[in-house]
Amino acid sequence: MAVEKRVRFKSWWLPWALVAPQMAIILVFFFWPAVQALYSSVLQQDAFGTSVTFTGLENFKALFADDTYLASFKTTAVFSVWVAGLGLTISLLLAVMADRVIKGSRLYKTLLVWPYAVAPAVAGILWLFMFAPSIGVVTYALRAMGLNWNHLLDGTDAMILIVLAAVWKQISYNFLFFLAGLQSVPKSLIEAAAIDGAGPWRRFWTVQFPLLTPTTFFLLVINIIYVFIDTFAIIDAATSGGPGKDTAILVYKVYFDGIKALDLGSSAAQSVVLMVILVALTVVQFRYVERRVHY
Repeated sequence: MAVEKRVRFKSWWLPWALVAPQMAIILVFFFWPAVQALYSSVLQQDAFGTSVTFTGLENFKALFADDTYLASFKTTAVFSVWVAGLGLTISLLLAVMADRVIKGSRLYKTLLVWPYAVAPAVAGILWLFMFAPSIGVVTYALRAMGLNWNHLLDGTDAMILIVLAAVWKQISYNFLFFLAGLQSVPKSLIEAAAIDGAGPWRRFWTVQFPLLTPTTFFLLVINIIYVFIDTFAIIDAATSGGPGKDTAILVYKVYFDGIKALDLGSSAAQSVVLMVILVALTVVQFRYVERRVHY
């Protein structure tokens, strides 16, 4: 029977001192801004803060009566499904290939990790230049194949552009965790399945993938958060939410209404709604998705 090991501190203050730096960061960079956003969401104020009026839930009522805001939910859902689905699938495929590479494996892994070092705004600019309607190399190739690409006029093209940029930016992060998970699978299990006559695909699906479910679940949570928040810079650099509002996801609309339209009350209310959605999605994932995870 395994004996649980516990660390015991002789001083009562030492555990609190160890967690104090992290708690300070959480309080300053999460709870304080969240409280400020919640407070601002029930106010109506001008851009200079000279006139502040308490409006209660009027900002929230106006939000859900706004067709453009409701449309951003659909845009965010489509964007989230494509980025999370493609990102996890491609990363897993690359990790499986990297796990089997013997010659040149270090170079192969290094090249796959490089995109993670690129800032999101830079990633957006890179893909914007490649798909630029007039000078883009990818656009030139597509035009040679008879495909007329123009993300400045076509909402579908613009969505494809930001999905590709967001997936490319996140692939390295997912790849590292999937590769670490694959390399932690005991080789004896794979060899035993091979001796029993299981082919490569069956060995992966019945032996390796079930042991990767904790890693997959963790990455699913991280990728959802990434899509909802960290893709703002990519969208701002690549499409600025256009054409029209076809790529204006929820986090971009928070920025646009608060910084450009100077509607601070509406922007704060949107940030509160976004925070509630993220918390709800995380709870749902831990409540229901985690049941299928094998630890």
